[in-house]
Amino acid sequence: MISLKDCVVTDSIKHLGVYDDELDIFESQYKVDEGISYNSYVIIDEKIAIMDTVDKRATEVWLENVEATLADKEPDYLVVLHLEPDHAANIRVLADKYPNMKLVGNTKTFQLLPQFFDLDLTDRMIVVKEGDTLELGKHVLTFVMAPMVHWPEVMVAYESSEKVLFAADAFGRFGNPKENLPWEDNGRRYFINIVGKYGMQVQSLLKKAANLDIQKICSLHGPVLTENLGYYISKYDIWSSYKPEEEGILIAVASIHGNTYSAAKEMKEMFEKNGNLKVELYDLTRNDLSQAVALAFKYDKIILAASSYDAGVFLPMEDFLHHLVAKNFQNRKIGLVQNGTWGPTAAKKMQSILEKQKDVTFYDTVVTIKSTLNDSSRQDLEKLVKEVLC
Repeated sequence: MISLKDCVVTDSIKHLGVYDDELDIFESQYKVDEGISYNSYVIIDEKIAIMDTVDKRATEVWLENVEATLADKEPDYLVVLHLEPDHAANIRVLADKYPNMKLVGNTKTFQLLPQFFDLDLTDRMIVVKEGDTLELGKHVLTFVMAPMVHWPEVMVAYESSEKVLFAADAFGRFGNPKENLPWEDNGRRYFINIVGKYGMQVQSLLKKAANLDIQKICSLHGPVLTENLGYYISKYDIWSSYKPEEEGILIAVASIHGNTYSAAKEMKEMFEKNGNLKVELYDLTRNDLSQAVALAFKYDKIILAASSYDAGVFLPMEDFLHHLVAKNFQNRKIGLVQNGTWGPTAAKKMQSILEKQKDVTFYDTVVTIKSTLNDSSRQDLEKLVKEVLC
């Protein structure tokens, strides 16, 4: 665990967060080879407000940050923007440490809080709603409700004197916030997999945020964003409206013995020979599923190439497709390539999973391979390539 106390926000807003460089899987499903941060902040004014806590994995280092930053002072408020355990695990710890501190949340926050902690909140609750403010001195927090981004109790807070948006989970990314990792790739995978289902709710929050003069964004994961904020907001607008970021093709392949993969690789070469679209080939059996989901939302076209299996489709592909459905996959064109030695069934199964999604269309050509690619099936591949490129 590495302290983020030296990460600069402003003279009056301090970072209390911790970078977890030991975690390998976030939320028990997303690989994080470069770890993740649990961000927490404190506003120091006439009144002191701590903005969220951290995951239980980081309790010790976080408490050291709190004590070192506050010195002999005590916080007046703990603002709970998001109750998910990676941000709220230490509410009870902080409440016990500072018995005069009040907790700030919305109605839903305090409805859900007892499910996590047996905590006496008598005379300690400040319940806020849309547009309410909390005055700390020169600093004033205005609360904006953001239900289902991505939990029902989520809210964000705008500090008007320094123009800082405390954005809860929004605008976060995986990885070390001190390192200049590509935000777009990490941010996309983070957003699509964690928040992606709730595009309509994110759109609602973006409309509210458009009325605010924001100079810094403090997310609960990743770096403090201070420059080119329009870039990050524009990405969230694209992702949450389910529009493709760019023209391109993802070939997602699930191959049992390698023959389907070989066909997909040859198809990629056909695309590159005949067109100038960006093409990515992704092996669903060996690579991170969450990255495949993110890439499916990046491009406007996707080719699904899979082996048949137990009268259906090879399970890595089926799992991938169900993840797409769960994240509200839509507005894409889809091509199907199936392989089957005696009874090809993959294409029918893949289409049945996705066909009810909004504004998805399937190319007319369905390529069927019988065990290995031959002249006939290769011609069908070429036909599908031409259809996609026309």
